[in-house]
Amino acid sequence: MTHPAGPPTGAPAVCVRHPDRPTGLACTRCGRPSCPECLREAAVGYQCVDCVHQGQQGVRRATTVAGAVPGSRPLVVPALVVLNLLVFAVTAAQAGNISTNSRSTLFVEWALSPGTVAAGEWWRTITSGFLHIGPVHLAFNMFALWVIGRDMEGLLGRGRFLAVYLLGMLGGAAAVMLLYGPGEYVAGASGAVFGLMGGLAVALVRLKRPLNQVGGLLVVNLALGFFVPGISWQAHVGGMIAGAAATAVLVYAPPARRAPLQAGGLAAIAAVLVVVIAAGAVLAGT
Repeated sequence: MTHPAGPPTGAPAVCVRHPDRPTGLACTRCGRPSCPECLREAAVGYQCVDCVHQGQQGVRRATTVAGAVPGSRPLVVPALVVLNLLVFAVTAAQAGNISTNSRSTLFVEWALSPGTVAAGEWWRTITSGFLHIGPVHLAFNMFALWVIGRDMEGLLGRGRFLAVYLLGMLGGAAAVMLLYGPGEYVAGASGAVFGLMGGLAVALVRLKRPLNQVGGLLVVNLALGFFVPGISWQAHVGGMIAGAAATAVLVYAPPARRAPLQAGGLAAIAAVLVVVIAAGAVLAGT
Protein backbone atom coordinates (compact mmCIF):
# COMPACT_ATOMS: atom_id res chain seq x y z
CA MET A 1 0.00 0.00 0.00
CA THR A 2 1.33 3.43 -0.90
CA HIS A 3 1.12 6.51 1.31
CA PRO A 4 0.49 10.12 0.21
CA ALA A 5 3.54 12.47 0.06
CA GLY A 6 4.22 14.69 3.06
CA PRO A 7 3.66 14.19 6.78
CA PRO A 8 0.44 12.65 7.95
CA THR A 9 -2.31 14.89 9.21
CA GLY A 10 -1.54 16.25 12.65
CA ALA A 11 2.23 15.68 12.35
CA PRO A 12 4.33 18.46 13.89
CA ALA A 13 5.95 21.01 11.55
CA VAL A 14 9.69 20.82 10.98
CA CYS A 15 12.26 23.59 10.73
CA VAL A 16 12.76 24.78 7.15
CA ARG A 17 16.56 24.76 7.63
CA HIS A 18 16.71 21.58 9.70
CA PRO A 19 14.07 19.09 8.41
CA ASP A 20 15.02 16.61 11.13
CA ARG A 21 13.91 19.00 13.89
CA PRO A 22 10.17 19.20 14.70
CA THR A 23 9.15 22.64 15.96
CA GLY A 24 6.11 24.55 17.04
CA LEU A 25 7.75 27.92 16.44
CA ALA A 26 7.56 30.11 13.32
CA CYS A 27 9.09 33.29 11.96
CA THR A 28 6.88 36.32 12.61
CA ARG A 29 7.93 37.82 9.27
CA CYS A 30 7.60 34.97 6.75
CA GLY A 31 5.59 32.51 8.83
CA ARG A 32 7.84 29.54 8.08
CA PRO A 33 8.44 27.02 10.89
CA SER A 34 11.85 27.41 12.48
CA CYS A 35 13.68 25.81 15.35
CA PRO A 36 15.02 27.94 18.24
CA GLU A 37 18.55 27.85 16.75
CA CYS A 38 17.30 29.51 13.56
CA LEU A 39 15.30 32.31 15.21
CA ARG A 40 16.52 35.74 16.25
CA GLU A 41 14.77 38.21 18.51
CA ALA A 42 13.24 41.11 16.56
CA ALA A 43 11.36 44.27 17.43
CA VAL A 44 8.16 42.21 17.30
CA GLY A 45 8.49 38.50 18.00
CA TYR A 46 11.22 36.36 16.45
CA GLN A 47 12.48 36.21 12.87
CA CYS A 48 14.35 33.44 11.06
CA VAL A 49 17.96 34.02 10.08
CA ASP A 50 17.00 34.36 6.39
CA CYS A 51 14.61 37.23 7.12
CA VAL A 52 17.14 38.89 9.41
CA HIS A 53 19.74 38.74 6.61
CA GLN A 54 17.32 40.19 4.07
CA GLY A 55 16.42 42.99 6.46
CA GLN A 56 20.07 43.89 7.01
CA GLN A 57 20.66 44.10 3.26
CA GLY A 58 17.77 46.52 2.92
CA VAL A 59 19.07 48.91 5.59
CA ARG A 60 21.20 51.75 4.23
CA ARG A 61 24.39 52.44 6.15
CA ALA A 62 24.73 55.92 7.63
CA THR A 63 27.23 58.19 5.87
CA THR A 64 28.75 61.62 6.41
CA VAL A 65 27.84 64.66 4.30
CA ALA A 66 30.65 63.65 1.93
CA GLY A 67 29.45 60.06 1.61
CA ALA A 68 32.04 58.42 3.90
CA VAL A 69 31.15 55.65 6.34
CA PRO A 70 31.69 57.09 9.84
CA GLY A 71 33.94 55.39 12.34
CA SER A 72 36.70 54.35 9.94
CA ARG A 73 40.19 54.42 11.38
CA PRO A 74 42.48 57.11 9.89
CA LEU A 75 45.15 55.55 7.69
CA VAL A 76 46.07 58.23 5.16
CA VAL A 77 47.15 60.82 7.75
CA PRO A 78 49.63 58.52 9.54
CA ALA A 79 50.96 57.35 6.17
CA LEU A 80 51.54 60.95 5.05
CA VAL A 81 53.26 61.83 8.32
CA VAL A 82 55.57 58.81 8.02
CA LEU A 83 56.33 59.65 4.38
CA ASN A 84 57.27 63.24 5.26
CA LEU A 85 59.45 62.05 8.14
CA LEU A 86 61.24 59.55 5.89
CA VAL A 87 61.94 62.17 3.23
CA PHE A 88 63.27 64.55 5.88
CA ALA A 89 65.48 61.80 7.28
CA VAL A 90 66.97 61.15 3.84
CA THR A 91 67.70 64.85 3.24
CA ALA A 92 69.23 65.21 6.72
CA ALA A 93 71.40 62.14 6.20
CA GLN A 94 72.60 63.39 2.82
CA ALA A 95 73.40 66.82 4.23
CA GLY A 96 74.93 65.43 7.42
CA ASN A 97 72.93 67.86 9.54
CA ILE A 98 69.20 68.17 10.32
CA SER A 99 69.38 71.97 10.29
CA THR A 100 71.00 72.23 6.86
CA ASN A 101 69.09 69.42 5.17
CA SER A 102 68.13 71.82 2.35
CA ARG A 103 71.68 71.38 1.01
CA SER A 104 71.08 67.72 0.26
CA THR A 105 70.97 66.31 -3.26
CA LEU A 106 67.38 65.14 -2.91
CA PHE A 107 66.25 68.56 -1.69
CA VAL A 108 67.89 70.30 -4.65
CA GLU A 109 66.28 67.83 -7.08
CA TRP A 110 62.78 68.01 -5.53
CA ALA A 111 62.32 71.65 -4.44
CA LEU A 112 59.95 73.80 -6.50
CA SER A 113 61.02 76.75 -8.60
CA PRO A 114 59.18 78.10 -11.65
CA GLY A 115 62.35 78.05 -13.73
CA THR A 116 62.99 74.32 -13.23
CA VAL A 117 59.36 73.47 -13.97
CA ALA A 118 59.56 75.56 -17.12
CA ALA A 119 62.56 73.45 -18.09
CA GLY A 120 60.38 70.34 -17.93
CA GLU A 121 60.81 69.16 -14.34
CA TRP A 122 57.08 68.97 -13.59
CA TRP A 123 57.44 66.49 -10.74
CA ARG A 124 58.65 69.29 -8.49
CA THR A 125 55.07 70.59 -8.12
CA ILE A 126 54.36 67.44 -6.06
CA THR A 127 57.73 66.38 -4.63
CA SER A 128 58.33 69.81 -3.12
CA GLY A 129 55.32 69.20 -0.88
CA PHE A 130 57.20 66.44 0.95
CA LEU A 131 60.31 68.51 1.71
CA HIS A 132 60.91 70.60 4.83
CA ILE A 133 63.61 73.09 5.74
CA GLY A 134 64.82 72.06 9.18
CA PRO A 135 63.05 70.27 12.06
CA VAL A 136 60.91 73.23 13.16
CA HIS A 137 59.32 73.54 9.73
CA LEU A 138 58.68 69.79 9.71
CA ALA A 139 57.24 69.71 13.23
CA PHE A 140 54.82 72.56 12.59
CA ASN A 141 53.40 71.06 9.42
CA MET A 142 53.18 67.50 10.76
CA PHE A 143 51.43 68.68 13.94
CA ALA A 144 48.87 70.59 11.89
CA LEU A 145 48.41 67.62 9.54
CA TRP A 146 47.88 65.27 12.48
CA VAL A 147 45.39 67.49 14.32
CA ILE A 148 43.31 68.65 11.35
CA GLY A 149 43.85 65.68 9.06
CA ARG A 150 42.32 63.00 11.29
CA ASP A 151 39.01 64.86 11.56
CA MET A 152 38.98 65.59 7.84
CA GLU A 153 39.80 62.00 6.90
CA GLY A 154 36.94 60.78 9.11
CA LEU A 155 34.53 63.23 7.49
CA LEU A 156 35.59 62.77 3.87
CA GLY A 157 36.80 59.19 3.78
CA ARG A 158 40.30 58.08 2.84
CA GLY A 159 40.20 58.53 -0.92
CA ARG A 160 38.42 61.89 -0.83
CA PHE A 161 40.72 63.15 1.92
CA LEU A 162 43.80 62.26 -0.09
CA ALA A 163 42.32 64.07 -3.10
CA VAL A 164 41.80 67.25 -1.05
CA TYR A 165 45.33 67.00 0.37
CA LEU A 166 46.94 66.59 -3.04
CA LEU A 167 44.82 69.32 -4.63
CA GLY A 168 45.80 71.66 -1.80
CA MET A 169 49.43 70.81 -2.50
CA LEU A 170 48.89 71.44 -6.21
CA GLY A 171 47.08 74.69 -5.46
CA GLY A 172 50.06 75.93 -3.46
CA ALA A 173 52.38 74.99 -6.32
CA ALA A 174 50.15 76.78 -8.84
CA ALA A 175 50.30 80.01 -6.81
CA VAL A 176 54.08 79.75 -6.54
CA MET A 177 54.37 79.20 -10.29
CA LEU A 178 52.45 82.41 -10.96
CA LEU A 179 53.87 84.64 -8.24
CA TYR A 180 57.49 83.54 -7.73
CA GLY A 181 60.47 84.48 -9.83
CA PRO A 182 62.03 81.83 -12.12
CA GLY A 183 65.02 81.26 -9.83
CA GLU A 184 63.23 81.32 -6.47
CA TYR A 185 62.75 78.04 -4.59
CA VAL A 186 60.05 76.87 -2.19
CA ALA A 187 59.39 73.62 -0.31
CA GLY A 188 57.05 72.27 2.34
CA ALA A 189 53.66 70.70 2.99
CA SER A 190 52.15 74.05 3.92
CA GLY A 191 50.05 74.29 0.76
CA ALA A 192 48.46 70.92 1.48
CA VAL A 193 47.99 71.73 5.17
CA PHE A 194 46.34 75.05 4.34
CA GLY A 195 44.18 73.15 1.89
CA LEU A 196 42.94 71.07 4.82
CA MET A 197 42.37 74.22 6.89
CA GLY A 198 40.31 75.78 4.11
CA GLY A 199 38.46 72.51 3.65
CA LEU A 200 37.70 72.25 7.35
CA ALA A 201 36.21 75.75 7.30
CA VAL A 202 33.94 74.78 4.39
CA ALA A 203 32.92 71.56 6.13
CA LEU A 204 32.01 73.42 9.32
CA VAL A 205 29.82 75.80 7.33
CA ARG A 206 28.12 72.83 5.67
CA LEU A 207 27.54 71.22 9.08
CA LYS A 208 26.40 74.56 10.54
CA ARG A 209 29.10 74.53 13.20
CA PRO A 210 30.86 77.63 14.57
CA LEU A 211 33.98 78.82 12.76
CA ASN A 212 35.55 80.67 15.69
CA GLN A 213 38.65 78.53 16.31
CA VAL A 214 39.27 77.49 12.71
CA GLY A 215 38.70 81.03 11.43
CA GLY A 216 41.14 82.43 13.97
CA LEU A 217 43.71 79.78 13.10
CA LEU A 218 43.45 80.59 9.40
CA VAL A 219 43.77 84.34 9.94
CA VAL A 220 46.80 84.02 12.23
CA ASN A 221 48.64 81.60 9.97
CA LEU A 222 47.89 83.59 6.82
CA ALA A 223 49.14 86.75 8.55
CA LEU A 224 52.39 85.02 9.48
CA GLY A 225 53.02 84.37 5.81
CA PHE A 226 52.87 88.09 5.06
CA PHE A 227 54.95 89.35 7.99
CA VAL A 228 57.48 86.60 8.76
CA PRO A 229 60.35 86.28 6.24
CA GLY A 230 60.88 82.89 4.65
CA ILE A 231 57.22 81.81 4.76
CA SER A 232 55.44 81.45 1.44
CA TRP A 233 52.10 83.21 1.74
CA GLN A 234 51.56 82.42 -1.94
CA ALA A 235 51.59 78.67 -1.28
CA HIS A 236 49.35 79.13 1.76
CA VAL A 237 46.72 81.10 -0.12
CA GLY A 238 46.82 78.86 -3.18
CA GLY A 239 46.53 75.71 -1.10
CA MET A 240 43.70 77.12 1.00
CA ILE A 241 41.65 78.09 -2.06
CA ALA A 242 42.15 74.74 -3.77
CA GLY A 243 41.40 72.74 -0.62
CA ALA A 244 38.29 74.78 0.15
CA ALA A 245 37.00 74.36 -3.40
CA ALA A 246 37.65 70.60 -3.38
CA THR A 247 35.93 70.13 -0.03
CA ALA A 248 32.94 72.18 -1.18
CA VAL A 249 32.53 69.82 -4.14
CA LEU A 250 32.57 66.85 -1.77
CA VAL A 251 30.25 68.06 0.99
CA TYR A 252 27.68 69.89 -1.15
CA ALA A 253 27.20 67.23 -3.82
CA PRO A 254 23.56 65.95 -3.69
CA PRO A 255 23.43 62.37 -2.33
CA ALA A 256 21.45 61.12 -5.33
CA ARG A 257 24.31 61.97 -7.75
CA ARG A 258 27.14 62.23 -5.25
CA ALA A 259 29.78 60.00 -6.83
CA PRO A 260 29.77 61.40 -10.40
CA LEU A 261 29.50 65.02 -9.23
CA GLN A 262 32.34 64.59 -6.74
CA ALA A 263 34.59 62.89 -9.29
CA GLY A 264 33.79 65.45 -11.98
CA GLY A 265 34.26 68.40 -9.63
CA LEU A 266 37.63 67.22 -8.35
CA ALA A 267 38.79 66.50 -11.89
CA ALA A 268 37.76 70.01 -12.97
CA ILE A 269 39.70 71.60 -10.10
CA ALA A 270 42.76 69.52 -10.95
CA ALA A 271 42.49 70.56 -14.60
CA VAL A 272 42.32 74.26 -13.68
CA LEU A 273 45.38 73.93 -11.43
CA VAL A 274 47.34 72.16 -14.18
CA VAL A 275 46.47 74.98 -16.59
CA VAL A 276 47.60 77.58 -14.05
CA ILE A 277 50.88 75.72 -13.48
CA ALA A 278 51.44 75.49 -17.23
CA ALA A 279 50.77 79.21 -17.59
CA GLY A 280 53.26 79.91 -14.79
CA ALA A 281 55.84 77.74 -16.55
CA VAL A 282 55.34 79.69 -19.77
CA LEU A 283 55.86 82.98 -17.92
CA ALA A 284 58.94 81.65 -16.14
CA GLY A 285 60.42 80.48 -19.42
CA THR A 286 60.08 83.81 -21.20
